[in-house]
Amino acid sequence: MRKRSYYLSVIIFLFTLLLCNGQSIETPGTRLVILGTCQDAGSPHIDCSKNCCINLSIEEKEKRKVVSLGIIDDKSRKTYLFEATPDMTSQLASLSDMSGFKTNMLPDAIFLTHAHIGHYTGLMYLGKEAKNSKEIPVYTMPGMKTFLQDNGPWSQLVSDKNIALNKLLHNQETTISDDFKVIPFLVPHRDEYSETVGYKIIGPGKSVLFIPDIDKWGKWSRDIIEEIKKVDLAFIDATFYSASEIGYRDISLIPHPFVIETIEKFKDQSLSLRNKIYFIHLNHTNPLLNKTSKEYMEVIQNGFNVAEIYSVFSLD
Repeated sequence: MRKRSYYLSVIIFLFTLLLCNGQSIETPGTRLVILGTCQDAGSPHIDCSKNCCINLSIEEKEKRKVVSLGIIDDKSRKTYLFEATPDMTSQLASLSDMSGFKTNMLPDAIFLTHAHIGHYTGLMYLGKEAKNSKEIPVYTMPGMKTFLQDNGPWSQLVSDKNIALNKLLHNQETTISDDFKVIPFLVPHRDEYSETVGYKIIGPGKSVLFIPDIDKWGKWSRDIIEEIKKVDLAFIDATFYSASEIGYRDISLIPHPFVIETIEKFKDQSLSLRNKIYFIHLNHTNPLLNKTSKEYMEVIQNGFNVAEIYSVFSLD
């Protein structure tokens, strides 16, 4: 009896240890995982001597990766990646580990939103200097497709057949597998080299809105409140908490919706609707990166969420 009690105690300890490290036992299905939450240039930011960057622990630095989502489709035994970031190598390793079935780290497809550095430059790791992959499907809008085809070094990925470009169309559903579909939709943003899209990600039971980059909500032809009512989860642009962060840049050139503006916009909506929202794409100056900040506490107290790396959401 004493021996059985000992083994039971060990099992309980190990299970608790897993939970304390943010892990959980997943049931098979279709899952969305957070692989990064930061703005394009990451955190710590290049040449930043502010407290937001210089006082980070090694553990905090390891967790601060550029915004990316992964999809794990257990039924088809495939994984998919949203955004090819500068952190793509480690993000694919995490996606492979979390899937439990991948024998390699390559995704079965990549979906891009636009041609800004944090959202597509990870494609470089698929070229001859790195993996030299074979026709990884990359889904893009027409403008992004043309940009990759016509400009080096990305055009070499196409000509060498490291990637195979697949064209998406605005508001047109594309079926990827029995349990996974996507609908891209155009959003207003700085479109120097390509258009910018968000995605509606559709699983077998739940749907997700993913808008990592957009200009002010009022510039969009759609109502963000109504769009979030149509889905189960929403990961939306929270680059800056407020204008006070941006004393070093012309604010008119980076018109992201401030977190305080989004909070104000949704203040009269139901708690259940606010609970759907996860703020993502956080600039290195954004106090939401610090869980002990008063701004982080305010967001949580108002019923919103801040996306956390390695979080897992069932889409069944």
